[in-house]
Amino acid sequence: MFVNKIKRRSEEKKKREKEREENLNILNKSVSHLNKVLQEGNFVELTYLLGNKKEMFIRNFFAGISRGIGIGIGVTIITAILVMILQKIVTLNIPVIGEYISDIVEIVQRSR
Repeated sequence: MFVNKIKRRSEEKKKREKEREENLNILNKSVSHLNKVLQEGNFVELTYLLGNKKEMFIRNFFAGISRGIGIGIGVTIITAILVMILQKIVTLNIPVIGEYISDIVEIVQRSR
């Protein structure tokens, strides 16, 4: 009986060691894959760029200005298209909707 316990424990220990080796093998493969992906993506160059504070500030400054201008132009175009669509709906003379839309169009035209 004592011998059986020792055998079971040694088998369990071997099984745990085998699982541990498999996990390490999987981990090594994952780290190798990650290393390959980072090298292909020029991650080192990206970290260098982020390390240069002046260049990062200038790049972000111009990106912010570009986003602001783009948002302004986009909202203007979408609003103009909606106003044109609403004006066409008003010309269809739909009884209830036409009155509300004509009020909205008038408000927008007054604010110009």
